[in-house]
Amino acid sequence: MSLALPPTVTLNDRFARELAEMAIPWRAEEVSDPQLLVLNGPLATELGLDPAWLRSSEGLRLLVGNLVPNGATPVAQAYAGHQFGGFSPRLGDGRALLLGEVVGTDGHVRDLHLKGSGRTPFARGGDGLAAVGPMLREYVVSEAMHALGIPTTRSLAVVATGRWVRRETLLPGAVLARVASSHLRVGSFQYAQAIGDVELLGRLADHAISRHHAAAAEAEHPYLALFQAVVAAQASLVAQWMLVGFVHGVMNTDNMTISGETIDYGPCAFMDAFDPGTVYSSIDHGGRYAYGNQPVVAEWNLARLAEALLPLFHDDQEEAVALAVESLGAFRRRYAAAWSAGMRAKLGLPDGADEALTAPLVNELLTLLQENHVDYTGFFRALGAAARGDAEPARGLFLDLAAFDAWAQRWRALNPDADAMYRVNPVYIPRNHLVEEALAAATNGDLDPLERLLDAVVSPYDERLGLERYAAAAPEDFGASYRTFCGT
Repeated sequence: MSLALPPTVTLNDRFARELAEMAIPWRAEEVSDPQLLVLNGPLATELGLDPAWLRSSEGLRLLVGNLVPNGATPVAQAYAGHQFGGFSPRLGDGRALLLGEVVGTDGHVRDLHLKGSGRTPFARGGDGLAAVGPMLREYVVSEAMHALGIPTTRSLAVVATGRWVRRETLLPGAVLARVASSHLRVGSFQYAQAIGDVELLGRLADHAISRHHAAAAEAEHPYLALFQAVVAAQASLVAQWMLVGFVHGVMNTDNMTISGETIDYGPCAFMDAFDPGTVYSSIDHGGRYAYGNQPVVAEWNLARLAEALLPLFHDDQEEAVALAVESLGAFRRRYAAAWSAGMRAKLGLPDGADEALTAPLVNELLTLLQENHVDYTGFFRALGAAARGDAEPARGLFLDLAAFDAWAQRWRALNPDADAMYRVNPVYIPRNHLVEEALAAATNGDLDPLERLLDAVVSPYDERLGLERYAAAAPEDFGASYRTFCGT
Protein backbone atom coordinates (compact mmCIF):
# COMPACT_ATOMS: atom_id res chain seq x y z
CA MET A 1 0.00 0.00 0.00
CA SER A 2 1.41 3.43 -0.97
CA LEU A 3 0.58 6.47 1.10
CA ALA A 4 1.84 10.03 1.14
CA LEU A 5 4.15 11.15 3.90
CA PRO A 6 3.70 14.57 5.51
CA PRO A 7 3.91 17.19 2.72
CA THR A 8 7.44 18.35 3.64
CA VAL A 9 8.95 14.88 3.11
CA THR A 10 9.82 13.25 -0.19
CA LEU A 11 11.73 10.07 -0.95
CA ASN A 12 13.41 10.10 -4.35
CA ASP A 13 14.24 7.02 -6.41
CA ARG A 14 17.26 8.32 -8.30
CA PHE A 15 19.38 5.18 -7.83
CA ALA A 16 16.51 2.97 -8.97
CA ARG A 17 16.00 5.09 -12.09
CA GLU A 18 19.59 5.82 -13.10
CA LEU A 19 21.04 2.39 -12.34
CA ALA A 20 18.13 0.05 -12.92
CA GLU A 21 20.45 -2.82 -13.83
CA MET A 22 21.69 -2.75 -10.23
CA ALA A 23 18.32 -2.34 -8.53
CA ILE A 24 15.60 -4.95 -8.07
CA PRO A 25 12.29 -3.38 -6.96
CA TRP A 26 11.22 -5.15 -3.79
CA ARG A 27 9.07 -4.80 -0.70
CA ALA A 28 9.83 -5.43 2.93
CA GLU A 29 8.10 -8.28 4.72
CA GLU A 30 5.00 -7.25 6.63
CA VAL A 31 5.43 -6.53 10.33
CA SER A 32 2.12 -6.91 12.14
CA ASP A 33 3.01 -5.15 15.38
CA PRO A 34 6.15 -2.99 15.12
CA GLN A 35 7.47 -1.66 18.42
CA LEU A 36 9.98 1.16 18.60
CA LEU A 37 13.13 0.34 20.56
CA VAL A 38 15.17 3.48 19.89
CA LEU A 39 14.76 6.57 17.69
CA ASN A 40 17.42 9.12 16.81
CA GLY A 41 15.37 12.29 17.20
CA PRO A 42 18.11 14.78 16.26
CA LEU A 43 18.95 12.84 13.10
CA ALA A 44 15.26 12.61 12.18
CA THR A 45 14.94 16.38 12.48
CA GLU A 46 18.10 16.85 10.39
CA LEU A 47 16.48 14.72 7.68
CA GLY A 48 13.29 16.77 7.77
CA LEU A 49 11.35 13.92 9.40
CA ASP A 50 9.11 14.68 12.36
CA PRO A 51 10.24 12.52 15.31
CA ALA A 52 6.71 12.53 16.77
CA TRP A 53 5.30 11.26 13.46
CA LEU A 54 7.97 8.55 13.25
CA ARG A 55 6.84 7.30 16.66
CA SER A 56 3.25 6.99 15.41
CA SER A 57 1.84 3.79 13.95
CA GLU A 58 2.28 5.13 10.41
CA GLY A 59 5.81 6.29 11.15
CA LEU A 60 6.77 2.87 12.45
CA ARG A 61 5.38 1.31 9.30
CA LEU A 62 7.75 3.53 7.29
CA LEU A 63 10.66 2.50 9.49
CA VAL A 64 10.06 -1.20 8.74
CA GLY A 65 9.32 -0.61 5.06
CA ASN A 66 5.59 -1.39 5.13
CA LEU A 67 4.53 2.18 4.31
CA VAL A 68 5.95 3.15 0.93
CA PRO A 69 5.63 6.86 0.12
CA ASN A 70 4.20 7.93 -3.22
CA GLY A 71 6.98 8.20 -5.78
CA ALA A 72 9.38 5.91 -3.91
CA THR A 73 10.74 2.68 -5.38
CA PRO A 74 12.30 0.48 -2.70
CA VAL A 75 15.03 -1.67 -4.21
CA ALA A 76 17.54 -4.33 -3.27
CA GLN A 77 20.90 -3.17 -4.60
CA ALA A 78 23.22 -5.42 -6.57
CA TYR A 79 26.94 -5.53 -5.87
CA ALA A 80 29.82 -7.98 -5.95
CA GLY A 81 32.68 -8.30 -3.50
CA HIS A 82 35.80 -9.96 -2.23
CA GLN A 83 34.91 -11.61 1.07
CA PHE A 84 38.00 -12.63 3.05
CA GLY A 85 39.88 -12.52 -0.25
CA GLY A 86 37.50 -14.69 -2.28
CA PHE A 87 35.54 -13.02 -5.07
CA SER A 88 31.76 -13.36 -5.36
CA PRO A 89 30.44 -11.74 -8.55
CA ARG A 90 26.86 -11.44 -7.26
CA LEU A 91 26.18 -10.57 -3.64
CA GLY A 92 23.70 -7.72 -3.16
CA ASP A 93 21.27 -6.74 -0.44
CA GLY A 94 20.11 -10.09 0.87
CA ARG A 95 18.28 -8.63 3.86
CA ALA A 96 18.23 -4.92 3.11
CA LEU A 97 16.31 -2.39 1.07
CA LEU A 98 17.05 1.10 -0.16
CA LEU A 99 13.78 2.95 0.47
CA GLY A 100 15.02 6.01 -1.41
CA GLU A 101 16.94 9.25 -1.12
CA VAL A 102 15.91 12.08 1.16
CA VAL A 103 17.07 15.70 1.05
CA GLY A 104 17.79 16.89 4.57
CA THR A 105 17.29 20.34 6.02
CA ASP A 106 20.96 21.03 5.19
CA GLY A 107 20.32 20.32 1.52
CA HIS A 108 22.41 17.14 1.51
CA VAL A 109 21.07 13.99 -0.16
CA ARG A 110 21.11 10.82 1.92
CA ASP A 111 19.92 7.25 1.47
CA LEU A 112 17.24 5.90 3.78
CA HIS A 113 17.96 2.20 4.04
CA LEU A 114 16.60 -0.79 5.95
CA LYS A 115 18.46 -3.75 7.36
CA GLY A 116 16.66 -6.94 8.41
CA SER A 117 13.53 -6.21 6.38
CA GLY A 118 13.23 -9.72 4.89
CA ARG A 119 14.52 -11.95 2.12
CA THR A 120 15.30 -10.45 -1.29
CA PRO A 121 16.40 -12.13 -4.53
CA PHE A 122 19.98 -11.74 -3.25
CA ALA A 123 19.34 -13.60 0.01
CA ARG A 124 20.74 -16.94 -1.20
CA GLY A 125 20.31 -19.25 1.83
CA GLY A 126 19.71 -16.48 4.36
CA ASP A 127 16.42 -15.68 6.05
CA GLY A 128 16.69 -11.93 5.38
CA LEU A 129 16.04 -11.10 9.02
CA ALA A 130 17.99 -9.45 11.81
CA ALA A 131 17.97 -9.81 15.57
CA VAL A 132 17.57 -7.07 18.15
CA GLY A 133 21.13 -7.35 19.48
CA PRO A 134 23.13 -6.83 16.26
CA MET A 135 20.87 -4.00 15.11
CA LEU A 136 21.27 -2.20 18.43
CA ARG A 137 25.03 -2.77 18.21
CA GLU A 138 25.07 -0.94 14.89
CA TYR A 139 22.98 1.86 16.39
CA VAL A 140 25.31 2.33 19.37
CA VAL A 141 28.62 2.01 17.53
CA SER A 142 27.65 4.11 14.50
CA GLU A 143 26.37 6.93 16.70
CA ALA A 144 29.53 6.73 18.81
CA MET A 145 31.63 6.98 15.64
CA HIS A 146 29.63 10.02 14.53
CA ALA A 147 30.19 11.66 17.91
CA LEU A 148 33.94 10.98 17.55
CA GLY A 149 33.87 12.87 14.24
CA ILE A 150 34.55 9.81 12.09
CA PRO A 151 32.64 9.58 8.77
CA THR A 152 29.95 6.95 9.12
CA THR A 153 26.56 5.73 8.13
CA ARG A 154 24.14 6.64 10.90
CA SER A 155 21.26 4.91 12.64
CA LEU A 156 17.81 6.45 12.58
CA ALA A 157 15.84 3.80 14.46
CA VAL A 158 15.62 0.21 15.57
CA VAL A 159 12.14 -1.30 15.53
CA ALA A 160 11.24 -4.67 17.02
CA THR A 161 9.22 -6.88 14.66
CA GLY A 162 7.70 -9.27 17.19
CA ARG A 163 9.07 -12.12 15.11
CA TRP A 164 11.60 -14.68 16.32
CA VAL A 165 14.86 -15.09 14.39
CA ARG A 166 16.73 -18.38 14.49
CA ARG A 167 20.49 -18.10 14.99
CA GLU A 168 22.35 -20.22 17.55
CA THR A 169 19.16 -19.77 19.55
CA LEU A 170 15.83 -18.08 18.94
CA LEU A 171 16.22 -14.30 19.21
CA PRO A 172 13.74 -11.40 18.97
CA GLY A 173 13.78 -9.78 15.53
CA ALA A 174 14.29 -6.15 14.57
CA VAL A 175 14.73 -3.82 11.61
CA LEU A 176 17.38 -1.09 11.55
CA ALA A 177 16.69 2.10 9.60
CA ARG A 178 20.00 3.69 8.69
CA VAL A 179 21.15 6.71 6.75
CA ALA A 180 24.16 7.10 4.45
CA SER A 181 25.50 9.56 1.91
CA SER A 182 24.94 6.60 -0.38
CA HIS A 183 25.39 2.84 -0.37
CA LEU A 184 27.79 2.80 -3.33
CA ARG A 185 30.62 0.39 -2.55
CA VAL A 186 33.78 -0.90 -4.13
CA GLY A 187 31.66 -3.99 -4.76
CA SER A 188 29.18 -1.92 -6.77
CA PHE A 189 31.89 -1.21 -9.34
CA GLN A 190 33.09 -4.79 -9.20
CA TYR A 191 29.57 -5.92 -10.11
CA ALA A 192 29.40 -3.70 -13.20
CA GLN A 193 32.87 -4.86 -14.23
CA ALA A 194 32.05 -8.52 -13.58
CA ILE A 195 29.04 -8.49 -15.91
CA GLY A 196 31.16 -6.79 -18.59
CA ASP A 197 28.95 -3.72 -18.98
CA VAL A 198 31.33 -0.80 -19.55
CA GLU A 199 28.45 1.55 -20.31
CA LEU A 200 26.89 0.74 -16.92
CA LEU A 201 30.30 1.16 -15.29
CA GLY A 202 30.52 4.66 -16.75
CA ARG A 203 27.03 5.61 -15.56
CA LEU A 204 27.83 4.25 -12.11
CA ALA A 205 31.01 6.33 -12.00
CA ASP A 206 29.10 9.42 -13.12
CA HIS A 207 26.54 8.76 -10.39
CA ALA A 208 29.32 8.46 -7.79
CA ILE A 209 30.96 11.67 -8.95
CA SER A 210 27.65 13.51 -8.74
CA ARG A 211 26.83 12.15 -5.29
CA HIS A 212 30.23 12.34 -3.62
CA HIS A 213 33.16 13.79 -5.51
CA ALA A 214 31.82 16.60 -7.69
CA ALA A 215 35.24 18.16 -8.25
CA ALA A 216 36.24 15.09 -10.27
CA ALA A 217 33.80 16.15 -12.99
CA GLU A 218 36.01 19.16 -13.77
CA ALA A 219 39.23 17.16 -13.93
CA GLU A 220 41.03 16.32 -17.18
CA HIS A 221 40.41 12.63 -16.47
CA PRO A 222 37.21 12.54 -14.35
CA TYR A 223 37.19 8.80 -13.65
CA LEU A 224 40.81 8.76 -12.58
CA ALA A 225 40.05 11.77 -10.39
CA LEU A 226 37.13 9.84 -8.88
CA PHE A 227 39.46 6.98 -7.98
CA GLN A 228 41.99 9.38 -6.48
CA ALA A 229 39.25 11.00 -4.39
CA VAL A 230 38.17 7.60 -3.04
CA VAL A 231 41.79 6.74 -2.22
CA ALA A 232 42.11 9.98 -0.26
CA ALA A 233 38.81 9.49 1.56
CA GLN A 234 39.64 5.93 2.58
CA ALA A 235 43.17 6.79 3.70
CA SER A 236 41.72 9.44 6.01
CA LEU A 237 38.95 7.16 7.25
CA VAL A 238 41.14 4.18 8.12
CA ALA A 239 43.66 6.45 9.86
CA GLN A 240 40.81 7.72 12.04
CA TRP A 241 39.76 4.14 12.84
CA MET A 242 43.29 3.32 13.89
CA LEU A 243 43.65 6.42 16.03
CA VAL A 244 40.60 5.54 18.16
CA GLY A 245 41.30 1.79 18.24
CA PHE A 246 38.29 0.79 16.12
CA VAL A 247 38.30 -2.68 14.56
CA HIS A 248 35.81 -3.00 11.70
CA GLY A 249 36.06 -6.76 11.60
CA VAL A 250 34.78 -7.47 8.09
CA MET A 251 36.58 -5.24 5.59
CA ASN A 252 35.29 -6.99 2.49
CA THR A 253 35.18 -4.90 -0.68
CA ASP A 254 31.38 -4.82 -0.46
CA ASN A 255 31.82 -3.08 2.90
CA MET A 256 34.00 -0.22 1.65
CA THR A 257 32.13 2.87 0.52
CA ILE A 258 32.93 5.26 -2.30
CA SER A 259 31.93 8.16 -0.03
CA GLY A 260 34.52 7.34 2.64
CA GLU A 261 31.93 6.54 5.31
CA THR A 262 32.18 3.59 7.67
CA ILE A 263 29.50 1.04 6.79
CA ASP A 264 28.17 -2.34 7.92
CA TYR A 265 28.82 -2.58 11.64
CA GLY A 266 28.78 -6.33 12.04
CA PRO A 267 31.53 -7.95 14.11
CA CYS A 268 33.03 -4.58 15.04
CA ALA A 269 34.52 -3.48 18.35
CA PHE A 270 36.86 -1.00 19.99
CA MET A 271 40.21 -2.35 21.10
CA ASP A 272 40.75 -2.75 24.84
CA ALA A 273 44.44 -3.43 25.58
CA PHE A 274 46.65 -2.28 22.71
CA ASP A 275 47.65 -5.11 20.41
CA PRO A 276 47.99 -4.83 16.61
CA GLY A 277 46.88 -8.48 16.34
CA THR A 278 43.50 -7.80 17.94
CA VAL A 279 40.67 -9.70 16.22
CA TYR A 280 37.10 -9.64 17.45
CA SER A 281 35.20 -11.23 14.56
CA SER A 282 34.12 -14.81 15.18
CA ILE A 283 34.58 -15.61 11.47
CA ASP A 284 38.03 -14.05 10.99
CA HIS A 285 39.98 -17.18 11.85
CA GLY A 286 43.20 -16.08 10.15
CA GLY A 287 43.23 -12.51 11.41
CA ARG A 288 42.92 -11.01 7.93
CA TYR A 289 41.03 -8.03 9.35
CA ALA A 290 42.96 -7.62 12.60
CA TYR A 291 43.39 -4.09 13.92
CA GLY A 292 46.95 -3.75 12.64
CA ASN A 293 46.08 -5.10 9.18
CA GLN A 294 43.37 -2.56 8.40
CA PRO A 295 45.51 -0.08 6.41
CA VAL A 296 46.97 -2.90 4.28
CA VAL A 297 43.52 -4.36 3.63
CA ALA A 298 42.13 -0.94 2.71
CA GLU A 299 44.90 -0.52 0.13
CA TRP A 300 44.18 -4.03 -1.21
CA ASN A 301 40.48 -3.19 -1.53
CA LEU A 302 41.31 0.01 -3.40
CA ALA A 303 43.45 -2.00 -5.81
CA ARG A 304 40.33 -4.04 -6.57
CA LEU A 305 38.43 -0.81 -7.24
CA ALA A 306 41.18 0.28 -9.60
CA GLU A 307 40.90 -3.02 -11.47
CA ALA A 308 37.16 -2.51 -11.89
CA LEU A 309 37.67 1.03 -13.20
CA LEU A 310 40.47 0.24 -15.66
CA PRO A 311 38.21 0.43 -18.75
CA LEU A 312 37.36 4.02 -17.79
CA PHE A 313 40.95 5.12 -17.16
CA HIS A 314 42.30 4.58 -20.67
CA ASP A 315 41.55 2.61 -23.82
CA ASP A 316 45.03 1.12 -23.71
CA GLN A 317 45.22 -1.54 -20.97
CA GLU A 318 48.88 -0.95 -20.12
CA GLU A 319 48.36 2.80 -19.86
CA ALA A 320 45.27 2.27 -17.71
CA VAL A 321 47.23 0.03 -15.33
CA ALA A 322 50.06 2.55 -15.08
CA LEU A 323 47.62 5.33 -14.19
CA ALA A 324 45.95 3.11 -11.59
CA VAL A 325 49.23 2.10 -9.96
CA GLU A 326 50.42 5.70 -9.77
CA SER A 327 47.15 6.86 -8.20
CA LEU A 328 47.01 3.97 -5.74
CA GLY A 329 50.51 4.86 -4.62
CA ALA A 330 49.09 7.94 -2.92
CA PHE A 331 47.27 5.80 -0.36
CA ARG A 332 50.30 5.01 1.79
CA ARG A 333 51.50 8.61 1.77
CA ARG A 334 48.07 9.96 2.67
CA TYR A 335 47.47 7.34 5.34
CA ALA A 336 50.90 7.90 6.92
CA ALA A 337 50.37 11.65 6.98
CA ALA A 338 46.91 11.34 8.54
CA TRP A 339 48.10 8.78 11.10
CA SER A 340 51.16 10.82 12.08
CA ALA A 341 49.17 14.04 12.40
CA GLY A 342 46.54 12.25 14.47
CA MET A 343 49.12 10.69 16.77
CA ARG A 344 50.80 14.04 17.32
CA ALA A 345 47.41 15.45 18.27
CA LYS A 346 46.74 12.58 20.68
CA LEU A 347 50.09 13.34 22.34
CA GLY A 348 49.34 17.06 22.51
CA LEU A 349 52.09 17.99 20.08
CA PRO A 350 51.68 20.67 17.39
CA ASP A 351 51.42 19.93 13.68
CA GLY A 352 54.84 21.43 13.15
CA ALA A 353 56.56 19.10 15.63
CA ASP A 354 59.78 17.59 14.32
CA GLU A 355 58.94 14.22 12.73
CA ALA A 356 62.44 13.00 13.51
CA LEU A 357 61.61 13.39 17.21
CA THR A 358 57.94 12.42 17.25
CA ALA A 359 58.03 9.29 15.08
CA PRO A 360 60.43 7.36 17.35
CA LEU A 361 58.47 8.61 20.36
CA VAL A 362 55.23 7.19 18.92
CA ASN A 363 56.81 3.89 17.93
CA GLU A 364 58.37 3.42 21.35
CA LEU A 365 55.08 4.25 23.05
CA LEU A 366 53.13 1.69 21.01
CA THR A 367 55.68 -0.96 21.90
CA LEU A 368 55.33 -0.08 25.59
CA LEU A 369 51.53 -0.20 25.38
CA GLN A 370 51.61 -3.64 23.78
CA GLU A 371 54.24 -5.11 26.09
CA ASN A 372 52.42 -3.84 29.19
CA HIS A 373 48.90 -4.74 27.95
CA VAL A 374 47.73 -1.17 28.51
CA ASP A 375 44.16 -0.08 27.82
CA TYR A 376 44.43 2.04 24.66
CA THR A 377 41.63 4.55 25.20
CA GLY A 378 42.19 4.90 28.93
CA PHE A 379 45.91 5.55 28.51
CA PHE A 380 45.59 8.47 26.13
CA ARG A 381 42.92 10.08 28.28
CA ALA A 382 45.07 9.65 31.40
CA LEU A 383 48.06 11.08 29.57
CA GLY A 384 46.27 14.43 29.47
CA ALA A 385 46.68 14.62 33.25
CA ALA A 386 50.37 13.85 32.84
CA ALA A 387 50.68 16.86 30.55
CA ARG A 388 49.42 18.91 33.49
CA GLY A 389 51.94 17.41 35.88
CA ASP A 390 50.04 14.42 37.32
CA ALA A 391 51.62 11.37 35.71
CA GLU A 392 50.26 8.79 38.15
CA PRO A 393 46.97 7.94 36.33
CA ALA A 394 48.92 7.04 33.19
CA ARG A 395 51.98 5.65 34.99
CA GLY A 396 49.83 3.28 37.03
CA LEU A 397 48.78 1.46 33.87
CA PHE A 398 52.30 0.11 33.28
CA LEU A 399 54.22 -2.75 34.81
CA ASP A 400 57.56 -1.45 33.51
CA LEU A 401 57.61 1.87 35.34
CA ALA A 402 61.20 2.71 34.44
CA ALA A 403 60.49 2.37 30.74
CA PHE A 404 57.40 4.56 30.99
CA ASP A 405 59.23 7.20 33.04
CA ALA A 406 62.01 7.41 30.47
CA TRP A 407 59.50 7.77 27.65
CA ALA A 408 57.42 10.34 29.54
CA GLN A 409 60.46 12.48 30.28
CA ARG A 410 61.22 12.80 26.56
CA TRP A 411 57.57 13.47 25.78
CA ARG A 412 57.16 16.20 28.42
CA ALA A 413 60.27 17.92 27.07
CA LEU A 414 58.18 18.70 23.95
CA ASN A 415 55.67 20.72 26.03
CA PRO A 416 52.45 18.80 25.25
CA ASP A 417 49.16 20.72 25.33
CA ALA A 418 46.77 19.01 27.78
CA ASP A 419 43.70 20.93 26.63
CA ALA A 420 44.33 19.87 23.04
CA MET A 421 44.72 16.27 24.18
CA TYR A 422 41.36 16.25 25.94
CA ARG A 423 39.73 17.49 22.74
CA VAL A 424 40.89 14.47 20.69
CA ASN A 425 41.20 11.63 23.22
CA PRO A 426 37.77 10.33 24.22
CA VAL A 427 36.90 9.34 27.74
CA TYR A 428 33.88 7.29 26.63
CA ILE A 429 33.75 4.74 23.82
CA PRO A 430 31.37 1.76 23.39
CA ARG A 431 33.46 -0.52 25.57
CA ASN A 432 32.87 -4.12 24.65
CA HIS A 433 31.75 -5.36 28.07
CA LEU A 434 29.28 -2.49 28.35
CA VAL A 435 27.95 -3.08 24.83
CA GLU A 436 27.38 -6.75 25.58
CA GLU A 437 25.68 -5.88 28.87
CA ALA A 438 23.37 -3.41 27.13
CA LEU A 439 22.52 -5.76 24.24
CA ALA A 440 21.79 -8.68 26.55
CA ALA A 441 19.45 -6.53 28.63
CA ALA A 442 17.71 -5.10 25.55
CA THR A 443 17.22 -8.56 24.09
CA ASN A 444 15.36 -9.39 27.31
CA GLY A 445 13.26 -6.22 27.14
CA ASP A 446 15.28 -3.87 29.39
CA LEU A 447 16.45 -0.79 27.45
CA ASP A 448 17.83 1.18 30.41
CA PRO A 449 21.46 -0.02 30.07
CA LEU A 450 21.37 0.82 26.35
CA GLU A 451 20.07 4.31 27.01
CA ARG A 452 22.74 4.97 29.65
CA LEU A 453 25.48 3.72 27.32
CA LEU A 454 24.21 5.92 24.49
CA ASP A 455 24.13 8.93 26.79
CA ALA A 456 27.82 8.42 27.50
CA VAL A 457 29.15 7.69 24.02
CA VAL A 458 27.35 10.47 22.15
CA SER A 459 29.35 13.00 24.20
CA PRO A 460 32.69 11.18 24.21
CA TYR A 461 35.04 13.98 25.22
CA ASP A 462 33.13 15.50 28.14
CA GLU A 463 33.94 13.74 31.41
CA ARG A 464 30.88 13.64 33.68
CA LEU A 465 30.28 12.64 37.27
CA GLY A 466 28.36 9.42 37.66
CA LEU A 467 29.70 7.88 34.45
CA GLU A 468 32.93 6.46 35.87
CA ARG A 469 32.13 2.87 34.88
CA TYR A 470 31.76 3.94 31.26
CA ALA A 471 35.36 5.20 31.28
CA ALA A 472 36.82 2.18 33.08
CA ALA A 473 38.75 -0.57 31.34
CA ALA A 474 37.19 -3.99 30.86
CA PRO A 475 37.37 -6.43 33.77
CA GLU A 476 40.48 -8.61 33.66
CA ASP A 477 38.44 -11.74 32.98
CA PHE A 478 36.57 -10.25 30.02
CA GLY A 479 38.72 -9.69 26.96
CA ALA A 480 40.79 -12.80 26.26
CA SER A 481 38.14 -14.78 24.40
CA TYR A 482 35.74 -11.97 23.41
CA ARG A 483 34.26 -12.38 19.93
CA THR A 484 31.55 -10.55 18.01
CA PHE A 485 29.15 -11.87 15.38
CA CYS A 486 27.72 -10.35 12.21
CA GLY A 487 24.19 -11.48 13.02
CA THR A 488 23.30 -13.12 9.69
